[in-house]
Amino acid sequence: MRRLLWSLVVLTALAALFAATVAWLNVRGEEALPDAPVAFEATPQLVERGRYLALAGNCATCHTTRGGAPYAGGVVIDTPFGAVVAGNLTPDKTHGIGSWSAAHFWRAMHHGRSKDGRLLYPAFPYPNFTRITREDSNAIYAYLQQEVPASTRPNDAHRLRFPYGTQAALAVWRAFSFRPQTFVASAGQPAEWNRGAYLVEGLGHCIACHGARNTLGATQDARGLSGGSLLVEGWYAPSLTSPREAGVADWPTAEIVALLQTGTSARGSVMGPMADVVYRSTQHLNDEDLRAMARYLQQLPGAEGASKAGAPRATTAEAQPRRDESLMLRGQRIYDQRCAYCHGDQGQGQPGAFPPLAGNRAVLMDSPVNLIQIVRRGGFLPATGGNPRPHGMPPFAQVLDDNDVSAVLSFARGSWGNDAPPVTARDMLRR
Repeated sequence: MRRLLWSLVVLTALAALFAATVAWLNVRGEEALPDAPVAFEATPQLVERGRYLALAGNCATCHTTRGGAPYAGGVVIDTPFGAVVAGNLTPDKTHGIGSWSAAHFWRAMHHGRSKDGRLLYPAFPYPNFTRITREDSNAIYAYLQQEVPASTRPNDAHRLRFPYGTQAALAVWRAFSFRPQTFVASAGQPAEWNRGAYLVEGLGHCIACHGARNTLGATQDARGLSGGSLLVEGWYAPSLTSPREAGVADWPTAEIVALLQTGTSARGSVMGPMADVVYRSTQHLNDEDLRAMARYLQQLPGAEGASKAGAPRATTAEAQPRRDESLMLRGQRIYDQRCAYCHGDQGQGQPGAFPPLAGNRAVLMDSPVNLIQIVRRGGFLPATGGNPRPHGMPPFAQVLDDNDVSAVLSFARGSWGNDAPPVTARDMLRR
């Protein structure tokens, strides 16, 4: 009996110690909020800077529903743990952030904590925004308060499965996966590179899509842009370090800038979720910031070595499923009927209009999920100032079944010098 009591005492003490540690880890670095709001002058220059920074952070994508009031929230963000609903950021005092001070807003950006003390879910990318400066946070706050029309749209409840929807579970997640940080410029790098790092690692939160996540959905190294699956959307955000995916170490800076500014360049185009990023965010950035981001992306850890690795890997016959001749013939028939007019009978494409498929990194990537999405849903470049009338690809889900899509993509991945694995039935099941 005494042993049982001692075991209970020890377990209780360990549980209390764990709870205290989690609680401490969730408040470390937080300063007490001032008793009264600290006034700062929202000058026109500060408000304009905030507008620009909100574009750089692509805030509207998550906080504006299609056809809805700007920044009024309501966008449903599906995650493997359930749905998170973006909040109202307008200056409405009841449903928005009109009653928030600049200090409240900074605490949300830097510490991931709401005005009322609740922990925020990391679908709001405060693990990245924590790196931005207090001055930039104040500028975004000034813009939202001064220029965005107030909306009375109420905030919808999140729809997360138990226990993920509890503050206790979120506190444990944060204890292991989040630490407030401040961006520190690298002394060994020029100012341009550091500006690019600040934008890519912080405000641009590129790793939120392009970074691998662990079982609990946390990203790791801020510079680990090794590729990540947007599981609930069915897309794969390719690696920004590997030349076999979307690495740009050997790209001219001007072409990276063009891709981010217009959605297309001589070496590639954006589609899927990245098209929305260009449309809503990067096309609005100035040339200096785009060049800074390009310089940073060119020098990502691993990018230099990856650049020397050469073109996309040709998969050997031993390493890939055996090609089925009937599948290839079926794919060729579909390609000749549906695809060759734009992409060419040899996959050569049409410069300035339709991309080549021969030697195309997007075609040769190990995972075919993006190709499947494009064929099913269509591929559309963003309409930008530099490319106002982009060409697009229609969706074929209405006329091609899964077997057809598998066949035509297997043909494209195994023709004209391409040697990527065929698309399997299992690939087609990954929605």
